[in-house]
Amino acid sequence: MYAPTPHDCWKGRVDPEDGDLGLRWHHIIQRSNLSQPLPAIETEGTHLMFLGFECEEGVARNQGRLGAKDGPRFLRKAMANIANHLPAHVHVYDGGNVICGEGKLVAAQQQLSQMIQKAHAAGYQCIVLGGGHEVAWGSFGGLTPQLSTGKKLGILNFDAHFDLRKPSKGPSSGTPFYQIADWCTQHSHEFHYLCWGIQPMGNTQALFATAEDLQVKYLTVPHLSEMTAQAQMLYLTQFLAEIDQLYLSIDLDGFDVAYAPGVSAINVGGLVPQEVFPLLRLIARSGKLMLVDIAELNPTYDIDSRTAKLGARCLWELVQYR
Repeated sequence: MYAPTPHDCWKGRVDPEDGDLGLRWHHIIQRSNLSQPLPAIETEGTHLMFLGFECEEGVARNQGRLGAKDGPRFLRKAMANIANHLPAHVHVYDGGNVICGEGKLVAAQQQLSQMIQKAHAAGYQCIVLGGGHEVAWGSFGGLTPQLSTGKKLGILNFDAHFDLRKPSKGPSSGTPFYQIADWCTQHSHEFHYLCWGIQPMGNTQALFATAEDLQVKYLTVPHLSEMTAQAQMLYLTQFLAEIDQLYLSIDLDGFDVAYAPGVSAINVGGLVPQEVFPLLRLIARSGKLMLVDIAELNPTYDIDSRTAKLGARCLWELVQYR
């Protein structure tokens, strides 16, 4: 269920006349094979590792459009040509892909959790490239060994949907944050979940009731439209002040369909990228970010790689401003 990233995923433009000033991300990415022992980190700084989650089984179970399993490959392709402006202390790696085959969703999520744990133990911070939003349960599983420190973990999800469905028929892309809430209850951890960009017309009253029962914080799109940019920054600043560590999940279907046509469930009237990017910079600079995943890129329905490039830009904000 694991494979190193194919070499052709990191190819891009080469400008030899510019020397080191002409480097792009495909030049600087360092490959790692997580089926082998990870080498010790020899340089100080921030070491970020991309991990792919090639899975859409959860999307299929949640009645979404198929194609998200190809998301990691297209995200890497969109990132490959990003011009390198990274600070000297930031280093980027590619740790390969977890692959969900034959509908073995739970096994794939467990494998992802193990890969994240392995990377974290070696000193890397992970950025997971999905895949359907079922990736979130695997991502969270990668953090659980670190939750015994007594530090307060917050979860921020940019998303049109709560993804708080009860997994009565098994896990799916609609259940991960309910699963996380249940884990927190069983292990006596507080569940600090903020969902940013909720679409009322895409979430039933039952889901809103579940959110209320679990004391979830959320901002709907209508609410956000009435807030100034400064008010949004203040709200996020206050949330970050209440926690010690952050797990950030970005579901690309939280963005408006004009910017993100290539997702499992399109969103009319969703988030606007120019309003989200400053929030991502704030998160990156907070010093509290433990883990990031990005979900629901569906290249089958993308237009001019619009959604893939939006995902790449979101990740650039989070990497560039560390």
